[in-house]
Amino acid sequence: MDDEKPITEQAMETITAAVEATKDAAVTAVKKVRKAAKKVATKVAPKKASKKKASKKSSKKAAKKSSKKTAKKATKKTAKKSAKKTVKKSGKKAAKSKKKAGKAKR
Repeated sequence: MDDEKPITEQAMETITAAVEATKDAAVTAVKKVRKAAKKVATKVAPKKASKKKASKKSSKKAAKKSSKKTAKKATKKTAKKSAKKTVKKSGKKAAKSKKKAGKAKR
């Protein structure tokens, strides 16, 4: 971390990085869920075309809903974690700077 940057700016950068990482993870999770839903839909659905279309639509909707929920949860968790880390780091940095200032006065 840079000593020249304000703590709030550093915190925002770490939070932004965490959000981007979770977004990428959510996108890959959505792709996997959709693929799995397609497999299940093809195995479960009968061979008739009309029923197959209906089951694909419902499985896609279910996959979208579940992926949205997992993505939201993941972003919330990582944002909280990164915020906690930045607060801890900023507290440690403040303590170190106080120690250095005390030593410099001696």
